Amino acid sequence: MFSGTEPVARRHEIVGRGHAEMLVPMIAGLPGGGRADAILVDVGPGSFTGIRVGVAAARGLALGWNALLHGYSSLALLACAIFTERDELDRVAVVIEGGHGEVFLQQFARHPVLAPLTPIASLRPEAALAQLGEMPVTGNGVSWLPGLPESRNLGGALPDSRFALALPEDLRSRPPSPFYGRAPDAKPQAAR
Repeated sequence: MFSGTEPVARRHEIVGRGHAEMLVPMIAGLPGGGRADAILVDVGPGSFTGIRVGVAAARGLALGWNALLHGYSSLALLACAIFTERDELDRVAVVIEGGHGEVFLQQFARHPVLAPLTPIASLRPEAALAQLGEMPVTGNGVSWLPGLPESRNLGGALPDSRFALALPEDLRSRPPSPFYGRAPDAKPQAAR
């Protein structure tokens, strides 16, 4: 929760299951019941369920509160966080767990403003590692990269909403729609 550009309250819990049951009560536990004039929501990539729950809650709250609603990518948020914390970095690759033995990968540059260098890709870890070159890497997917030199491993960070307003406007103005990063696992039944 922000007042202007300053974070004033937050809740962060790592939840394996139960996103839907926990999210709205967590928001309600913030000052003023979490009520806001504008909402930024992580639209992915990430788990199908987590993204759907987050976006649906944000849409419902925005409708009920008559609030503005925009989205941002979890990968851009991780890049923004590491650039904020590490002045010496000019480029970084963000890798997060993607499920089904894959990772999501996107590369970013710091200057002149935070900007993606590559589109988001869902890859097998070996293919992701091959695309990285000498770039340093952050995100919870680093543990999935076999042979990543320790000198390039910036740690297994998770998205942290404290950095959401530090994102450039174009990276925090995505449509508030889920971006899964890969095709769904479930397939419609064939017509009989």
